[in-house]
Amino acid sequence: MRDLTLYYLTLYYPIVLHLALQAAVIVRVLVRPHRDPASRIAWVVVIAALPVIGIVAYLLFGEVNIGRNYIARAQAVMQRMPRVQDAPGSDAPALQPAVPEQHRHLFEVGRSISGFDPVGGNRARLLADSNATIDAMVADIDAATDHVHLLFYIWLPDNNGCRVVDALVRAVERGVTCRAMADDLGSRSMIRSEHWRRMQDAGVRLARALPIGNPLMRVLRGRIDLRNHRKIVVIDDWITYCGSQNCADPEFRVKPKYAPWVDAMMRFDGPIARQNQLLFGADWMVQTGEDIDALLRRPLPEPEPGLTAQVVGTGPTVRWSAMPELFETLIYAARRELVVTTPYYVPDDSLQSALCASARRGVDTTIVFPARNDSRIVAAASRSYYADLLAAGVKIYEYVGGLLHTKSLTLDGEIALIGSANMDRRSFELNYENNILFVDCALTADLRARQHAYIERSRLVAAADVEGWSWRKRLWNNTLAILGPVL
Repeated sequence: MRDLTLYYLTLYYPIVLHLALQAAVIVRVLVRPHRDPASRIAWVVVIAALPVIGIVAYLLFGEVNIGRNYIARAQAVMQRMPRVQDAPGSDAPALQPAVPEQHRHLFEVGRSISGFDPVGGNRARLLADSNATIDAMVADIDAATDHVHLLFYIWLPDNNGCRVVDALVRAVERGVTCRAMADDLGSRSMIRSEHWRRMQDAGVRLARALPIGNPLMRVLRGRIDLRNHRKIVVIDDWITYCGSQNCADPEFRVKPKYAPWVDAMMRFDGPIARQNQLLFGADWMVQTGEDIDALLRRPLPEPEPGLTAQVVGTGPTVRWSAMPELFETLIYAARRELVVTTPYYVPDDSLQSALCASARRGVDTTIVFPARNDSRIVAAASRSYYADLLAAGVKIYEYVGGLLHTKSLTLDGEIALIGSANMDRRSFELNYENNILFVDCALTADLRARQHAYIERSRLVAAADVEGWSWRKRLWNNTLAILGPVL
């Protein structure tokens, strides 16, 4: 009898243990805060259907965990960060924002995310293309007199990437303080190259954002795929750039078959640069420990009157749902026209509903995607949403002139958002992003003209096209959309 009991214990103990572990992980999925129902359901399905793979996947990628030490450092830095509105000179008349009453709530949402008030006295222009953007950056770095701060998700050792390297080296040699940060995953080829060492030897202060280190040990400290996706350049506390472009050639030789990468960047000068400076400064001090507090507390020069703008920075240590909330608020504010461009569209239910509602209430609603996406999974998941968007009256275009990488939104010819954030769950929950929201009819018209140029090089997606997809394609697209919350 004893032998028989031992036999059954030996036989069933692993099964019982596994079921207990599976149940414990499912309970954790259900009680974990800040998770929408679709995400919970997706993870429960994966864990139930693929027990071993599902449990391992959830432990590695199921929670937005950047590491306790990083969170503690980030909180300590943010507690002592100065506020732009408290800087000496911030009460100058030209810095006061000029926001129409009907749009003030949009900037209130932005302020609730990053703590930055909209600020006036800015000038801005939309750069012609990727190479023109690098030309302008290099010229500004060459003209810098005090400091250059630079942060990119992807920085490649190609022609444009090396032009920026050369400009930083020249700046350091003439006594300008240069700090440059690149994401440890996205910019690994530059970080491992001789160009990185050359900058270091020349005196450029360098940092790797969210360093991976030993991948096996890294997953014990936090998710390896939480990345710094920001693209920030600040020069002399007065010039800044914002948009979708990484520091690389448009041919993007690491993925040449999707080239050219089609981006949009804006060059701003004015007090809005201080807000980008604070975003950079927070990332820099968390990552390096260097105290640049004095630089961040300098008086603001009094500018000439100019447009009103606001920096909105989001990320896994910023409040939950910040980026989709901003997108949705802008979408619901549209009354006549809404145009969106994004390369990656894997929305939550509320964002998809906001776009459908926009078209249903009579707003001329257009969204432009790339026809060929560098992520087949995201492309398929995106197309699963086409039928509902088209049924609501949203016009969908697919850009055929390369990989449309521009992240932009214009509404009613008055308000625009440009930056690094995509309309997908990675930008919503996992990546650090930076965007600028502004109110200015002329600059919005420039961005709207760029969006129109994209549309002219796109094919219109008709409802009949979607209805004609094979059942296999529908199955593939819809399956990946169901798994969207775990992608």
